[in-house]
Amino acid sequence: MRSRIGIALLSLSCLAVGAGAWAAEPSKPAGAPPMDEMMAMMAKAATPGQPHKLLARYVGDWTYTQKMWMAPGQPPAETSGTMHAEPKMDGRYVEHTWKGNFMGAPFEGRGTEGYDNVSKQYVSVWIDNMGTGLSNSTGTCDDAGKKCTYNATMNDPMSGGPTTMRSVITWADGDNFTNEMYGKDPASGQEMKMMEITAKRKK
Repeated sequence: MRSRIGIALLSLSCLAVGAGAWAAEPSKPAGAPPMDEMMAMMAKAATPGQPHKLLARYVGDWTYTQKMWMAPGQPPAETSGTMHAEPKMDGRYVEHTWKGNFMGAPFEGRGTEGYDNVSKQYVSVWIDNMGTGLSNSTGTCDDAGKKCTYNATMNDPMSGGPTTMRSVITWADGDNFTNEMYGKDPASGQEMKMMEITAKRKK
């Protein structure tokens, strides 16, 4: 979304510079909307709304416990940690940082959440110190905002190719949520529950 807005704003800037030329040339490209309509469309795309208020629930400090399954039927490995989230760019995005441990090593992950007014989807980007790539997600929430489902794409270090993961985030209330993540079982290729995070707001 940010890149599209940046390109559009650059285009509008170029159009503004050429305003004098427009005055001398009454003809416009076929199908181009008037400048005031273009500006209104840009303003609408850039204005935070109700979905952004839902994202603001993450803002604050949290503790979490995590369960991870390496294979179906195996007992999960359990860890815990903290999460801090804060709003960015006047509430258009929320940035969150997770810290804990993974298989005895320090873990840190960072995500940026948003809602794209143009595509009508929640969007997310994730990075962590367990890899060198980016994970991109898009999602939707139910009308009450209590259950959100995201689909992510990333590169799988085991296969060397792209893979997908599904996340289901359920809010019990404003201070408690769970994130259940599902991916492909390397052995069977079937979807399996790989991770469950239970987060509680610090008081």
